[in-house]
Amino acid sequence: MDYENNSWIWEGVYYYPHVFGGLMVTAALLGLSTSFFGGVGVHLPLPYTGIFRKKKSGKRRVRVYMDGCFDLMHYGHANALRQAKALGDELVVGLVSDEEILANKGPPVLSMEERLALVSGLKWVDEVITDAPYAITETFLNRLFHEYKIDYVIHGDDPCLLPDGTDAYAAAKKAGRYKQIKRTEGVSSTDIVGRIMTSLRDPKVSEDHNGTDEKPQAENQSQSSHISQFLPTSRRIVQFSDGKAPGPNARIVYIDGAFDLFHAGHVEILKRARELGDFLLVGIHSDETVSEHRGNHYPIMHLHERSLSVLACRYVDEVIIGSPWEITKDMITTFNISAVVHGTVAENSLDSESDPYEVPKSMGIFHLLESPKDITTTSVAQRIMANHEAYMKRNAKKALSEQRYYEEKKYVSGE
Repeated sequence: MDYENNSWIWEGVYYYPHVFGGLMVTAALLGLSTSFFGGVGVHLPLPYTGIFRKKKSGKRRVRVYMDGCFDLMHYGHANALRQAKALGDELVVGLVSDEEILANKGPPVLSMEERLALVSGLKWVDEVITDAPYAITETFLNRLFHEYKIDYVIHGDDPCLLPDGTDAYAAAKKAGRYKQIKRTEGVSSTDIVGRIMTSLRDPKVSEDHNGTDEKPQAENQSQSSHISQFLPTSRRIVQFSDGKAPGPNARIVYIDGAFDLFHAGHVEILKRARELGDFLLVGIHSDETVSEHRGNHYPIMHLHERSLSVLACRYVDEVIIGSPWEITKDMITTFNISAVVHGTVAENSLDSESDPYEVPKSMGIFHLLESPKDITTTSVAQRIMANHEAYMKRNAKKALSEQRYYEEKKYVSGE
Protein backbone atom coordinates (compact mmCIF):
# COMPACT_ATOMS: atom_id res chain seq x y z
CA MET A 1 0.00 0.00 0.00
CA ASP A 2 1.26 3.45 -0.90
CA TYR A 3 1.17 5.40 2.37
CA GLU A 4 1.25 8.82 0.74
CA ASN A 5 -1.68 8.04 -1.56
CA ASN A 6 -3.75 6.41 1.20
CA SER A 7 -2.77 8.44 4.25
CA TRP A 8 -6.41 9.42 4.74
CA ILE A 9 -7.16 5.79 5.64
CA TRP A 10 -4.58 5.69 8.38
CA GLU A 11 -5.71 9.07 9.67
CA GLY A 12 -9.25 7.68 9.82
CA VAL A 13 -8.10 4.65 11.78
CA TYR A 14 -6.24 6.84 14.25
CA TYR A 15 -8.81 9.58 14.80
CA TYR A 16 -12.08 7.68 14.25
CA PRO A 17 -11.45 3.98 15.09
CA HIS A 18 -15.11 3.14 15.85
CA VAL A 19 -16.39 4.61 12.58
CA PHE A 20 -13.67 2.97 10.54
CA GLY A 21 -14.21 -0.38 12.30
CA GLY A 22 -17.90 -0.24 11.47
CA LEU A 23 -17.09 0.35 7.82
CA MET A 24 -14.76 -2.62 7.75
CA VAL A 25 -17.43 -4.89 9.33
CA THR A 26 -19.96 -3.68 6.75
CA ALA A 27 -17.48 -4.44 3.99
CA ALA A 28 -16.97 -7.95 5.37
CA LEU A 29 -20.73 -8.59 5.49
CA LEU A 30 -21.02 -7.46 1.88
CA GLY A 31 -18.28 -9.90 0.92
CA LEU A 32 -15.78 -7.19 -0.04
CA SER A 33 -12.10 -7.69 0.57
CA THR A 34 -10.62 -5.20 3.03
CA SER A 35 -7.77 -4.72 0.57
CA PHE A 36 -10.33 -2.90 -1.56
CA PHE A 37 -9.84 0.14 0.68
CA GLY A 38 -6.25 0.39 -0.47
CA GLY A 39 -7.37 1.26 -3.99
CA VAL A 40 -8.28 4.63 -5.42
CA GLY A 41 -11.87 3.69 -6.14
CA VAL A 42 -13.23 3.95 -2.59
CA HIS A 43 -16.64 5.63 -2.54
CA LEU A 44 -17.84 6.33 0.97
CA PRO A 45 -21.27 7.61 1.93
CA LEU A 46 -21.40 11.41 1.87
CA PRO A 47 -21.52 11.89 5.67
CA TYR A 48 -18.13 10.21 6.02
CA THR A 49 -16.11 11.60 3.13
CA GLY A 50 -15.09 14.68 5.08
CA ILE A 51 -13.82 12.57 7.96
CA PHE A 52 -10.98 10.92 6.08
CA ARG A 53 -10.09 13.48 3.44
CA LYS A 54 -6.78 15.08 4.26
CA LYS A 55 -7.25 18.82 4.42
CA LYS A 56 -4.75 21.06 2.66
CA SER A 57 -5.20 23.60 5.42
CA GLY A 58 -3.62 21.12 7.81
CA LYS A 59 -0.38 21.09 5.85
CA ARG A 60 2.35 23.20 7.39
CA ARG A 61 3.04 26.33 5.38
CA VAL A 62 6.51 26.74 3.91
CA ARG A 63 8.31 29.75 5.40
CA VAL A 64 11.16 31.34 3.49
CA TYR A 65 13.64 33.94 4.68
CA MET A 66 15.40 36.68 2.75
CA ASP A 67 17.57 39.35 4.29
CA GLY A 68 19.11 42.57 3.09
CA CYS A 69 19.93 46.17 3.82
CA PHE A 70 17.14 47.43 1.53
CA ASP A 71 18.78 50.85 1.51
CA LEU A 72 17.44 53.11 -1.24
CA MET A 73 14.57 50.70 -1.91
CA HIS A 74 13.95 50.16 -5.62
CA TYR A 75 11.96 47.83 -7.88
CA GLY A 76 14.89 45.39 -7.98
CA HIS A 77 14.49 44.82 -4.23
CA ALA A 78 10.74 44.43 -4.68
CA ASN A 79 11.18 41.92 -7.49
CA ALA A 80 13.63 39.88 -5.41
CA LEU A 81 11.12 39.65 -2.57
CA ARG A 82 8.37 38.77 -5.05
CA GLN A 83 10.47 35.88 -6.34
CA ALA A 84 11.33 34.79 -2.80
CA LYS A 85 7.65 34.71 -1.82
CA ALA A 86 6.93 32.48 -4.84
CA LEU A 87 9.26 29.82 -3.35
CA GLY A 88 7.13 29.44 -0.23
CA ASP A 89 3.88 30.38 1.44
CA GLU A 90 5.12 32.99 3.92
CA LEU A 91 7.98 35.41 3.46
CA VAL A 92 10.00 36.58 6.45
CA VAL A 93 12.43 39.41 5.76
CA GLY A 94 15.54 40.08 7.79
CA LEU A 95 16.41 43.77 7.95
CA VAL A 96 20.12 44.30 8.56
CA SER A 97 20.88 46.78 11.35
CA ASP A 98 22.42 50.20 10.76
CA GLU A 99 25.54 49.13 12.68
CA GLU A 100 26.01 46.00 10.55
CA ILE A 101 25.63 47.98 7.33
CA LEU A 102 28.18 50.53 8.51
CA ALA A 103 30.67 47.80 9.44
CA ASN A 104 30.28 45.78 6.23
CA LYS A 105 29.38 48.26 3.50
CA GLY A 106 29.55 51.84 4.70
CA PRO A 107 27.00 54.35 6.03
CA PRO A 108 23.35 53.60 5.17
CA VAL A 109 21.31 56.27 3.42
CA LEU A 110 18.06 55.48 5.21
CA SER A 111 17.54 54.80 8.91
CA MET A 112 16.24 51.51 10.28
CA GLU A 113 12.81 53.09 10.83
CA GLU A 114 12.62 54.27 7.23
CA ARG A 115 13.81 50.96 5.81
CA LEU A 116 11.33 49.09 8.01
CA ALA A 117 8.45 51.20 6.65
CA LEU A 118 9.53 50.43 3.08
CA VAL A 119 9.94 46.68 3.56
CA SER A 120 6.75 46.29 5.63
CA GLY A 121 4.86 48.18 2.96
CA LEU A 122 5.62 45.62 0.25
CA LYS A 123 2.71 43.37 -0.72
CA TRP A 124 4.77 40.15 -0.63
CA VAL A 125 6.19 40.55 2.90
CA ASP A 126 4.49 38.70 5.76
CA GLU A 127 6.90 39.33 8.63
CA VAL A 128 10.04 41.38 9.33
CA ILE A 129 12.94 40.60 11.66
CA THR A 130 14.74 43.83 12.58
CA ASP A 131 18.45 44.09 13.40
CA ALA A 132 19.30 40.95 11.42
CA PRO A 133 23.01 40.14 11.08
CA TYR A 134 24.82 40.81 7.80
CA ALA A 135 26.28 37.27 7.80
CA ILE A 136 24.08 34.26 8.47
CA THR A 137 26.13 32.39 11.07
CA GLU A 138 25.30 28.87 12.24
CA THR A 139 23.97 30.35 15.48
CA PHE A 140 21.58 32.69 13.68
CA LEU A 141 20.70 29.94 11.22
CA ASN A 142 19.61 27.69 14.08
CA ARG A 143 17.55 30.54 15.46
CA LEU A 144 15.83 30.92 12.07
CA PHE A 145 15.07 27.20 11.91
CA HIS A 146 13.80 26.75 15.46
CA GLU A 147 12.42 30.12 16.57
CA TYR A 148 11.05 31.41 13.27
CA LYS A 149 10.36 27.98 11.68
CA ILE A 150 12.18 28.95 8.48
CA ASP A 151 12.48 26.26 5.83
CA TYR A 152 14.75 27.97 3.31
CA VAL A 153 17.08 30.96 3.11
CA ILE A 154 16.78 32.87 -0.18
CA HIS A 155 19.26 35.15 -1.94
CA GLY A 156 19.95 36.43 -5.44
CA ASP A 157 22.54 35.03 -7.81
CA ASP A 158 24.79 38.06 -7.23
CA PRO A 159 27.61 37.68 -4.66
CA CYS A 160 27.16 38.80 -1.06
CA LEU A 161 30.61 38.93 0.46
CA LEU A 162 31.88 39.70 3.95
CA PRO A 163 34.84 42.06 4.44
CA ASP A 164 37.19 39.06 4.46
CA GLY A 165 35.87 37.93 1.06
CA THR A 166 33.91 34.92 2.30
CA ASP A 167 30.35 34.06 1.29
CA ALA A 168 27.75 35.48 3.71
CA TYR A 169 25.46 32.52 2.99
CA ALA A 170 28.00 29.71 3.35
CA ALA A 171 26.33 28.28 6.48
CA ALA A 172 22.88 28.14 4.85
CA LYS A 173 24.33 26.42 1.77
CA LYS A 174 26.16 23.91 3.93
CA ALA A 175 22.92 23.09 5.76
CA GLY A 176 21.13 22.44 2.46
CA ARG A 177 18.57 25.13 3.24
CA TYR A 178 19.57 27.64 0.57
CA LYS A 179 17.65 28.62 -2.56
CA GLN A 180 18.67 31.12 -5.20
CA ILE A 181 16.68 33.57 -7.29
CA LYS A 182 17.62 35.58 -10.35
CA ARG A 183 18.87 39.09 -9.78
CA THR A 184 16.87 41.87 -11.44
CA GLU A 185 19.09 43.44 -14.09
CA GLY A 186 19.27 47.15 -14.80
CA VAL A 187 19.23 48.60 -11.29
CA SER A 188 21.11 48.60 -8.00
CA SER A 189 21.53 50.90 -5.03
CA THR A 190 25.06 51.63 -6.27
CA ASP A 191 23.68 52.67 -9.64
CA ILE A 192 21.08 54.94 -8.04
CA VAL A 193 23.72 56.65 -5.90
CA GLY A 194 25.68 57.22 -9.10
CA ARG A 195 22.67 58.77 -10.80
CA ILE A 196 22.12 61.12 -7.87
CA MET A 197 25.76 62.13 -7.72
CA THR A 198 25.84 62.81 -11.45
CA SER A 199 22.55 64.65 -11.50
CA LEU A 200 22.89 66.85 -8.43
CA ARG A 201 26.62 67.45 -7.98
CA ASP A 202 27.27 71.16 -8.59
CA PRO A 203 24.24 71.51 -10.85
CA LYS A 204 25.18 75.07 -11.85
CA VAL A 205 21.56 75.69 -12.60
CA SER A 206 21.06 79.24 -13.74
CA GLU A 207 17.91 81.24 -14.18
CA ASP A 208 17.06 82.81 -17.48
CA HIS A 209 14.98 85.92 -17.88
CA ASN A 210 11.75 83.92 -17.56
CA GLY A 211 12.83 82.42 -14.24
CA THR A 212 13.03 78.85 -15.59
CA ASP A 213 15.82 76.40 -14.94
CA GLU A 214 18.47 75.84 -17.55
CA LYS A 215 20.95 73.00 -17.35
CA PRO A 216 24.38 73.39 -18.97
CA GLN A 217 25.15 71.13 -21.93
CA ALA A 218 28.10 69.55 -20.10
CA GLU A 219 25.89 68.33 -17.26
CA ASN A 220 23.39 66.85 -19.68
CA GLN A 221 26.20 64.88 -21.30
CA SER A 222 27.64 63.68 -17.99
CA GLN A 223 24.27 62.40 -16.92
CA SER A 224 24.20 59.98 -19.84
CA SER A 225 26.73 57.76 -18.04
CA HIS A 226 24.06 56.86 -15.48
CA ILE A 227 21.03 56.42 -17.72
CA SER A 228 18.75 53.63 -16.51
CA GLN A 229 19.34 50.24 -18.12
CA PHE A 230 15.88 48.98 -17.18
CA LEU A 231 13.83 47.61 -20.08
CA PRO A 232 10.14 47.53 -19.13
CA THR A 233 7.95 44.66 -20.26
CA SER A 234 4.23 44.04 -19.91
CA ARG A 235 5.02 40.77 -18.13
CA ARG A 236 6.91 42.56 -15.35
CA ILE A 237 4.06 45.02 -14.86
CA VAL A 238 1.58 42.12 -14.65
CA GLN A 239 3.80 40.40 -12.05
CA PHE A 240 3.66 43.50 -9.85
CA SER A 241 -0.02 44.25 -10.39
CA ASP A 242 -2.90 42.62 -8.50
CA GLY A 243 -5.11 42.89 -11.56
CA LYS A 244 -8.18 43.59 -9.45
CA ALA A 245 -10.81 46.04 -10.59
CA PRO A 246 -12.85 48.13 -8.14
CA GLY A 247 -16.29 46.87 -7.18
CA PRO A 248 -19.44 48.52 -8.59
CA ASN A 249 -19.96 50.64 -5.48
CA ALA A 250 -16.32 51.05 -4.46
CA ARG A 251 -15.11 54.39 -3.16
CA ILE A 252 -12.10 55.14 -5.39
CA VAL A 253 -9.43 57.41 -3.93
CA TYR A 254 -6.92 59.11 -6.23
CA ILE A 255 -3.48 60.45 -5.35
CA ASP A 256 -0.78 61.54 -7.77
CA GLY A 257 2.87 62.51 -7.77
CA ALA A 258 6.33 61.70 -9.07
CA PHE A 259 7.11 59.06 -6.42
CA ASP A 260 10.78 59.42 -7.25
CA LEU A 261 13.31 57.48 -5.13
CA PHE A 262 10.38 55.69 -3.49
CA HIS A 263 10.78 56.27 0.25
CA ALA A 264 9.09 55.86 3.63
CA GLY A 265 7.15 59.11 3.23
CA HIS A 266 5.53 57.74 0.09
CA VAL A 267 4.53 54.51 1.85
CA GLU A 268 2.94 56.33 4.80
CA ILE A 269 0.92 58.78 2.70
CA LEU A 270 -0.31 55.95 0.44
CA LYS A 271 -1.40 54.04 3.52
CA ARG A 272 -3.42 57.02 4.77
CA ALA A 273 -4.93 57.59 1.35
CA ARG A 274 -6.03 53.94 1.09
CA GLU A 275 -7.78 54.18 4.47
CA LEU A 276 -10.14 56.78 2.99
CA GLY A 277 -11.76 54.37 0.54
CA ASP A 278 -12.02 50.91 -0.96
CA PHE A 279 -9.67 51.26 -3.93
CA LEU A 280 -6.51 53.38 -4.25
CA LEU A 281 -5.64 54.66 -7.72
CA VAL A 282 -2.22 56.31 -8.00
CA GLY A 283 -1.26 58.68 -10.80
CA ILE A 284 2.46 58.69 -11.66
CA HIS A 285 3.65 61.71 -13.62
CA SER A 286 5.72 61.25 -16.77
CA ASP A 287 9.44 62.07 -16.80
CA GLU A 288 8.74 65.17 -18.90
CA THR A 289 6.08 66.40 -16.47
CA VAL A 290 8.35 65.87 -13.46
CA SER A 291 11.24 67.72 -15.14
CA GLU A 292 8.96 70.58 -16.13
CA HIS A 293 7.58 71.12 -12.62
CA ARG A 294 10.46 69.95 -10.39
CA GLY A 295 13.57 70.90 -12.37
CA ASN A 296 15.76 69.39 -15.07
CA HIS A 297 17.74 67.23 -12.64
CA TYR A 298 14.58 65.25 -11.80
CA PRO A 299 13.39 62.53 -11.92
CA ILE A 300 16.21 60.30 -10.72
CA MET A 301 14.22 57.15 -11.57
CA HIS A 302 12.35 57.02 -14.85
CA LEU A 303 8.61 56.48 -15.27
CA HIS A 304 8.46 52.69 -15.47
CA GLU A 305 10.88 52.24 -12.57
CA ARG A 306 8.75 54.54 -10.44
CA SER A 307 5.58 52.76 -11.55
CA LEU A 308 6.87 49.36 -10.42
CA SER A 309 7.93 50.74 -7.03
CA VAL A 310 4.43 52.12 -6.45
CA LEU A 311 2.73 48.94 -7.69
CA ALA A 312 4.78 46.90 -5.22
CA CYS A 313 3.23 48.80 -2.31
CA ARG A 314 0.55 46.80 -0.50
CA TYR A 315 -1.76 49.83 -0.19
CA VAL A 316 -1.95 50.47 -3.95
CA ASP A 317 -4.60 48.84 -6.15
CA GLU A 318 -3.83 50.38 -9.54
CA VAL A 319 -1.65 53.04 -11.17
CA ILE A 320 -1.97 55.40 -14.10
CA ILE A 321 1.41 55.37 -15.85
CA GLY A 322 2.09 58.89 -17.09
CA SER A 323 -0.83 60.69 -15.46
CA PRO A 324 -1.55 64.35 -16.34
CA TRP A 325 -0.41 67.17 -14.07
CA GLU A 326 -3.87 68.72 -13.90
CA ILE A 327 -6.83 66.60 -12.83
CA THR A 328 -9.75 67.19 -15.17
CA LYS A 329 -13.47 66.51 -14.76
CA ASP A 330 -13.27 64.01 -17.63
CA MET A 331 -10.57 62.07 -15.78
CA ILE A 332 -12.62 62.02 -12.57
CA THR A 333 -15.64 60.72 -14.48
CA THR A 334 -13.69 58.14 -16.49
CA PHE A 335 -12.14 56.53 -13.42
CA ASN A 336 -15.19 57.10 -11.19
CA ILE A 337 -13.03 58.90 -8.62
CA SER A 338 -14.76 59.68 -5.33
CA ALA A 339 -11.92 61.55 -3.60
CA VAL A 340 -8.70 63.25 -4.66
CA VAL A 341 -6.04 63.57 -1.97
CA HIS A 342 -2.65 65.21 -1.61
CA GLY A 343 -0.10 65.21 1.22
CA THR A 344 1.08 68.27 3.11
CA VAL A 345 4.73 67.39 2.43
CA ALA A 346 5.73 67.54 -1.24
CA GLU A 347 8.46 68.82 -3.52
CA ASN A 348 8.25 72.48 -4.48
CA SER A 349 6.87 73.14 -7.94
CA LEU A 350 8.52 75.62 -10.32
CA ASP A 351 5.05 76.54 -11.59
CA SER A 352 3.29 78.22 -8.67
CA GLU A 353 0.56 79.89 -10.73
CA SER A 354 -1.65 77.00 -11.82
CA ASP A 355 -3.40 74.72 -9.35
CA PRO A 356 -3.57 71.10 -10.60
CA TYR A 357 -6.34 70.36 -8.07
CA GLU A 358 -8.65 73.21 -9.06
CA VAL A 359 -11.35 70.94 -10.53
CA PRO A 360 -11.61 68.41 -7.65
CA LYS A 361 -11.61 71.35 -5.22
CA SER A 362 -14.54 72.94 -7.07
CA MET A 363 -16.37 69.59 -6.92
CA GLY A 364 -15.79 69.30 -3.17
CA ILE A 365 -13.89 65.99 -3.40
CA PHE A 366 -10.37 67.23 -2.63
CA HIS A 367 -8.76 66.35 0.71
CA LEU A 368 -5.41 67.50 2.09
CA LEU A 369 -3.78 64.74 4.13
CA GLU A 370 -1.29 65.41 6.90
CA SER A 371 1.93 63.70 5.81
CA PRO A 372 3.21 61.37 8.57
CA LYS A 373 6.86 62.00 7.59
CA ASP A 374 8.71 65.04 6.29
CA ILE A 375 11.09 63.03 4.11
CA THR A 376 11.20 63.94 0.40
CA THR A 377 13.12 62.82 -2.67
CA THR A 378 15.28 65.93 -2.40
CA SER A 379 16.10 65.31 1.26
CA VAL A 380 17.19 61.73 0.47
CA ALA A 381 19.36 62.97 -2.39
CA GLN A 382 20.88 65.62 -0.11
CA ARG A 383 21.88 62.95 2.42
CA ILE A 384 23.89 61.25 -0.29
CA MET A 385 25.44 64.50 -1.45
CA ALA A 386 26.42 65.34 2.15
CA ASN A 387 28.23 61.99 2.43
CA HIS A 388 29.67 62.08 -1.07
CA GLU A 389 33.11 60.74 -0.19
CA ALA A 390 31.80 57.94 2.05
CA TYR A 391 29.38 56.68 -0.60
CA MET A 392 32.02 56.81 -3.33
CA LYS A 393 34.29 54.64 -1.15
CA ARG A 394 31.38 52.31 -0.38
CA ASN A 395 30.59 51.83 -4.07
CA ALA A 396 34.24 51.31 -5.00
CA LYS A 397 34.66 48.76 -2.19
CA LYS A 398 31.64 46.79 -3.34
CA ALA A 399 32.73 46.84 -6.98
CA LEU A 400 36.22 45.57 -6.04
CA SER A 401 34.82 42.71 -3.91
CA GLU A 402 32.49 41.60 -6.69
CA GLN A 403 35.31 41.75 -9.24
CA ARG A 404 37.49 39.49 -7.10
CA TYR A 405 34.59 37.10 -6.53
CA TYR A 406 33.92 36.64 -10.24
CA GLU A 407 37.62 36.29 -11.04
CA GLU A 408 38.02 33.53 -8.43
CA LYS A 409 34.84 31.82 -9.63
CA LYS A 410 36.14 31.90 -13.20
CA TYR A 411 39.51 30.49 -12.09
CA VAL A 412 37.89 27.62 -10.14
CA SER A 413 35.61 26.67 -13.06
CA GLY A 414 38.61 26.69 -15.40
CA GLU A 415 37.07 29.12 -17.85
